[in-house]
Amino acid sequence: MAGKLIVLTGPSGVGKGTLRKRILQARPDIRETVSVTTREMRPGETEGQDYFFVSRHRFLEMIQHDEFIEWTEYAGNCYGTPKHQLLTEDQTILMEIEVQGALNIKQIFPDARLIFVAPPSLLTLEARIRGRNTNDETDIERRLEVARLELQEQDKFDCVVINDELERCTEQILMLLSSH
Repeated sequence: MAGKLIVLTGPSGVGKGTLRKRILQARPDIRETVSVTTREMRPGETEGQDYFFVSRHRFLEMIQHDEFIEWTEYAGNCYGTPKHQLLTEDQTILMEIEVQGALNIKQIFPDARLIFVAPPSLLTLEARIRGRNTNDETDIERRLEVARLELQEQDKFDCVVINDELERCTEQILMLLSSH
């Protein structure tokens, strides 16, 4: 891969998807990858734009056929980045993926720039996850437990930004992209 690879990651509910949309709106020169997932589509999401939604069986077939550059299981669902989306010439690509997937990408593409988006606090993160009204209590608890572990991984990333104010956080990431 000859272009630049930017990876946006952080715990569930931290605002990665919203930040991704704002970044792409501000920087139309950046192309994004669309992950494949086994989780259910949430209200407002679009097939092929937010994710490619597949069954677990289909996801496992894709693993067997070596169709992913990286994949991981997170909170009971699988997520992966199809290889064909990274085959590009000289373009900047933005990936929004889970923390473990981001660490896997860094091993494969050492020049990738990994940006970790952190919440201002675990209480704020919990309020955001609950506010989506898309997860049952078991799933919320699972996501918060995973988030606690992921927050301990922050020092493994190139940059950490706190999403305490969306506009400021977006501007900070755009500045990081300009310097890369």
